[in-house]
Amino acid sequence: MRHGIAHRKLGRNPGHRKALLRNMMNALVRSERIETTIAKAKEVRRLADRLITLGKKDNTHARRRAFSLLSDKRNTEKIFATLAIRFAGREGGYTRIVRTGYRAGDGSEMAILEYLPVEEKATKAKKGKKKKRKAILGKEKPETDAAAVAKPPQKTKKATARKTSPPREQKERSEGEKGKPVRKRRKKKEPE
Repeated sequence: MRHGIAHRKLGRNPGHRKALLRNMMNALVRSERIETTIAKAKEVRRLADRLITLGKKDNTHARRRAFSLLSDKRNTEKIFATLAIRFAGREGGYTRIVRTGYRAGDGSEMAILEYLPVEEKATKAKKGKKKKRKAILGKEKPETDAAAVAKPPQKTKKATARKTSPPREQKERSEGEKGKPVRKRRKKKEPE
């Protein structure tokens, strides 16, 4: 069982693994897109998303922590100056992994890891997302302003009496049941 396993070892000792991830994070911040194996991309994604979260805080402590992960002043400044501002309206999931196929040499599955592009509407209300989601699922149809004006107001449903079957005494009897007595329901005793 895989309980309590914190990270992928990537076939390297700790020092080599730390250097590899640092180099890949620097390359990702610099070019905003790298191609690597799936396992490495998933490990770098964890750290890359943390860098953006630190960039959003924008205080001295966050800058020092980001610099300790990258060891590159230019990339650290880029995180705080451009990337953190780009994702200001987003609460996580700043990167994406796109699988590209298999490497010719050893057959490893390859992927592109990249920061998401700039969104036109970065800040949306949660209500808008829910309505859009319902519209996609077909539960609610989106209305345009022209359609709302042309559409007459809808009538509300009135409460209607429930249709119930007639009491047993009044049920019609079939020919075979004519001689049989009709059972009556017992009335509940009322408390005194």
